[in-house]
Parts: sequence; structure tokens; C-alpha cells
Amino acid sequence: MKGKNISNNKQLLIKVLIRFVLAIILIGLIVFLPAGSIKFWEAWVYFSILFIPMILVLIYLLKKDPELLERRMKMKEKEEPQKVFVKLSILVFFIAFIIPGFDYRFEWSEVPFIVIIIADLFIFIGYLLFFLVLKENTYASRIIEVGKDQKVISTGPYAIIRHPMYIAVLTMYVLSPLALGSYWAVLAVLPLPVLIILRIKNEEKILIDKLPGYREYTQKVKYRLIPYMW
Repeated sequence: MKGKNISNNKQLLIKVLIRFVLAIILIGLIVFLPAGSIKFWEAWVYFSILFIPMILVLIYLLKKDPELLERRMKMKEKEEPQKVFVKLSILVFFIAFIIPGFDYRFEWSEVPFIVIIIADLFIFIGYLLFFLVLKENTYASRIIEVGKDQKVISTGPYAIIRHPMYIAVLTMYVLSPLALGSYWAVLAVLPLPVLIILRIKNEEKILIDKLPGYREYTQKVKYRLIPYMW
């Protein structure tokens, strides 16, 4: 059994490394090709803030919770509405990440240095929240599903709002255009909160229907994203 676990962990490590390297290459091309220069310093700072913590979290999950990491590797949604939300989100991300490169090349925006640094700081805070959610909820799959023996998590950030991971994601990606020095890209990312809200509404219908105790949890923790608002 131990040998099988080691073999599975090695396979998972290979899968994670391939995905991680491909993600860096893809995002790098999307950002730097339109910029036409590798002197795009805002992008280098942004990638450092984003990918260095990501490496540390991946190492942590490989050691402490490989099952969660395996769940995070799933990409294919099962529910039709979620498939639509994912496709639209990918389109939003692509546009929001390609604009800053052109913005840098043609100097459309003049985002102050301090604004860029503050945006990077909040992106880092958002990733810390994302990590706290992963530590608290081993069922935090990338796709919407209810796993075998899954339980409702109501501790940590889940004691305050029902979907803390989405707050982390919104913090990270809504501020990404400013971190990359582009005001115009902010317009491109504005649909993201709407998509997240629609995704949450559909997700909660699934959880209420399929996850025992979730309906009671929604009565205990009233707010989905922002305390005292929604």
C-alpha cells in the first residue's frame, strides 16, 4: 500500500509540474508578446507575487493533502451551467491579461507606482486567503461536485461567509489589471464578479440538493460573499 501511495504521489507530482510549467508559459506569452518587450517590470513583479506562493502551496499540498491536490487537478465541469460559466470566465481572463501588454507597448495608461504595489499586496493577501481555504476545506475541488463522504465545512473562513474562496479569487483577479499597470484591462475584468455570483447561485442549488447538512449551514451562515451584504 505504501509503495502504491508513493507511485500515485509521483504521478501527481508529474501532473502538477506539467500543468504549472504550461501555465507559466501560457500566461507569459499572453502578457509579454503583446508588450513586445521583456522589460515589462510590472509583469515580473506580478508573476513573482502569483507564482512563488503557488509553488509553496503546491509543495505543502503534495506533502499534507495530496487528495485535495488531485481534486484541484480536475478541470472538466459536470454541470451544464458551470461549463458555460467556466468558458466565459476563460474569455474574461484572456482579454484581461492580453490588454496590459498592449497597454505597456502603446502607453495607454499611467498607473502610479504606489497603486501597482498596493494592488500586488492585495493580490498576495488574496492568495493567502485562498491557501487558508484549502487548509480548512479538503473538499475544495476546482469543479463543482459533491464527493463521497463529503461534509459541510463551517469552520475558519467558512464560519463568516459561505464562499471564501471566491472572495480570494475576486481579490486576486479583479486587481490583476492594476498590478499589471493597465486601467483599460480593468474594464475587461468587470464581468467576473457577475459570473462568480451566477456560479455561486447554481453551485448552492447543487450543494443543497446533494450535500447533507448544507441547507442547515446556509441558515447558520447567512452571507455568501460579503458579510451583511450578500
